[in-house]
Amino acid sequence: MSATSASGINFAKYRTLRGFLALYGVMSILILALIATLYYESIKTQMLSSHRLSMQLESESYVPKLKIWLESGHDLNTFPTDLAYKTALYGYSKDLLVGNLHRNPIDFNENIALHEGYIHLIVPLSPYGLGEYYLVFETHDDELWRHQVLTNSLIFGSLLFLILGIIGFALSRMFLRPMNEAIALLDDFIKDTTHELNTPVSAILTNIEALQEGELSPSVEKKLKRIEIASRTISTLYDDLTYLILNHDLAVRNINLDLSTLIHERIDYFRHRIDQKKINLITHIDPQITLVIDATKATRLVDNLLSNAIKYNKMGGEITITLRHGSLCIDDNGIGIPEAMIDRVFERYTRADKSVGGFGIGLNIVAMIAREYDLKITIESEEKKGTKICIRWE
Repeated sequence: MSATSASGINFAKYRTLRGFLALYGVMSILILALIATLYYESIKTQMLSSHRLSMQLESESYVPKLKIWLESGHDLNTFPTDLAYKTALYGYSKDLLVGNLHRNPIDFNENIALHEGYIHLIVPLSPYGLGEYYLVFETHDDELWRHQVLTNSLIFGSLLFLILGIIGFALSRMFLRPMNEAIALLDDFIKDTTHELNTPVSAILTNIEALQEGELSPSVEKKLKRIEIASRTISTLYDDLTYLILNHDLAVRNINLDLSTLIHERIDYFRHRIDQKKINLITHIDPQITLVIDATKATRLVDNLLSNAIKYNKMGGEITITLRHGSLCIDDNGIGIPEAMIDRVFERYTRADKSVGGFGIGLNIVAMIAREYDLKITIESEEKKGTKICIRWE
């Protein structure tokens, strides 16, 4: 299993996937809402058409009764009633003359309309030769059509949503495939590089130690120190790559580790690099500060924090290492991190300054170890002023 696969989808992939799914989800909801609206309006139109037909047929038998009533003197007490519908008569100015409707006033802008639970059909009486009168039929909406719309919308909407979800999943895999392939290619490159680094780096360091045992001229000793610094830089990178690739295959042995001693040892390891950049190192390390952690992982955590503080520092800069009960802070006054990059520095293959070497995996390893041991990471940084990273535990 590749390092990338072993650590799960990285932050960049998560961000891309979240963005795609959010957009696709909104579009799917809008499409389903549009379909539901069209379906609702269609069923409503069918329902009104059905009532219109029934009311118009009823009007054919009711209008003759109304005509007789109108010709007999408009006695309100004898206004004809209809067994099927409530009725009302409106004048030419559309004011109510007589009727027994449940709801008034009536909207005369539509021939048939549903409002507040009642359906009204307006029948102009002028075609019947009864003058500018309007006959209105009213019936209560039983809302059975609404229940039909709701039931069908839930059934077919769920089915459509499932289909769109499957399509979205397939599209997301297709869109992420190029990114997965690129990351897999980078992982393969790192594996090959790591495999080739070990032997020459070990040989260089061994021969440097042998040469330093003899008497050397100042110029040769200076050159030898430069070689040693470069070799230790490569060695640190090799350790990071090995950890990244073999992390899930390494045996974990958590012990009550003395962090105070470990940090002093790692400072000595990086001493030549610190001296090379003429960095002023300030330490506030309390003795016998311990943490239950695997020694290899603790070393990788400290090395990456310290290495970054050196790498991204300026010539003649300053680094402050503070170890107290429950916290480790490494503060530098180097180039800092742009504000837009602060939230991304723990992503794999991300570098705040691409002019500085490296694969951009150091802080990703720090984040991986912190998650594993439930350590809290805080980072404060300002461009051209420096960076402070703290690791805290209970």
